[in-house]
Amino acid sequence: MSIQQNKDLVKRFYEEIVSTGDVDRIERFVSDGYTEVVDGTRYSTGLEGARSHIIGVRQTCRDLGIVVQQQIGEGDWVVSCIVATGTHEGRWLGIEPTHKVVSYTGVNVDRVVDGRIVEHGGAANVLGPLLEIGAVRVVGQSE
Repeated sequence: MSIQQNKDLVKRFYEEIVSTGDVDRIERFVSDGYTEVVDGTRYSTGLEGARSHIIGVRQTCRDLGIVVQQQIGEGDWVVSCIVATGTHEGRWLGIEPTHKVVSYTGVNVDRVVDGRIVEHGGAANVLGPLLEIGAVRVVGQSE
């Protein structure tokens, strides 16, 4: 696949699968050998691990929507700058639902081989949502 096709596949994955929770079609986008990379550690979760991850995230924010703002591609790699928005409706990091709308930015790094995502990693600004739901506060901030 071309770099543009890889970028389109990744964007469609975020829009059509993650943003809707339609994990019944995930195999069109994600490889059986899928691997998550978190803080440099590789977790071979496979297709079912990717499916479970999306389901778990959507239990916290059922209306989660992801907008891809910008993408850069090189070889098999696609970097996507995203904005995610959703309502905190399920327990998150031990925090009871606040029913507040939260939004965060992130940078996702995906590797596409043979028309499927085989590897995913990245970073997200979770401090913003934690501040929004009152889970953390700025030291010295008045109540």
